Amino acid sequence: MRRKVSSWHYLLVVLLFASVCWGRSPQAATPPAGYVLAWSDEFNGASGSLPDSSKWIMETGGAGWGNNELETYTNRTQNVHVQDGKLVIVASKEKYTGTDGIARDYTSARMKTAGLFEQKYGRFEARIKIPQGQGMWPAFWMMGNNIEKAGWPTGGEIDVMENIGKEPAIVHGSMHGPGYSGAKGLSAAYNLPTGKFADDFHIFAVEWEAAAVRFYVDGNLYETRTPADLPAGQAWVFDHSFFILLNVAVGGDWPGSPDSTTVFPQPMLVDYVRVYRKK
Repeated sequence: MRRKVSSWHYLLVVLLFASVCWGRSPQAATPPAGYVLAWSDEFNGASGSLPDSSKWIMETGGAGWGNNELETYTNRTQNVHVQDGKLVIVASKEKYTGTDGIARDYTSARMKTAGLFEQKYGRFEARIKIPQGQGMWPAFWMMGNNIEKAGWPTGGEIDVMENIGKEPAIVHGSMHGPGYSGAKGLSAAYNLPTGKFADDFHIFAVEWEAAAVRFYVDGNLYETRTPADLPAGQAWVFDHSFFILLNVAVGGDWPGSPDSTTVFPQPMLVDYVRVYRKK
């Protein structure tokens, strides 16, 4: 049975991000040189509402998601909503049993554009202020639109940005395919020169072409991958349309579990997601 979250919990979440979320003027979608805007979500819906259902599908459940994650993803506004021109995904510590009957001690949200928007090649970017703390695992990523038929990792995965809470000044950009997935994926890290990523918004992007994928943080190129990087005999599976995902996982094989230092609730704020295609 679903547990109702009290109004003070929601107020606490609002206060956590209000100083960042309120008063910021939106940044116009100016295409990078050589690109035109193909799709975007500026999250300008009514404050307190769920994300635009014509652009996003909410994924729900608490079965670990292949990573031994500890949360249940929900479609409740307590875990995901639009507020003052930002998307807010909130990871909370609460006992919750979803419709799958799985009882968990944490809730969060996960959303995707599968079936609504998918694109092959182009620039995919988002401006995000990530959460922080041991056990937190925010991500902005993409999966091949043939995932249901081909399975993972054959369908392909591009992780535009992943962070694990114990590395507050580091994000990872990765690619996964057959023979190069999980810990053996193509991956590199970007280290923030000062401070930690949870202090402010940052722009995470990839530029994806037929035979190259380039990873950026705040305009800084830090990783380029080509078919030459693959293990011998393996296939470059980044030749079809991908869809976008946003989520905040709690716990899992990579970040480990939250501990006594982890503060909840933890919001991830997304100013926009924009996708460009070459002219």
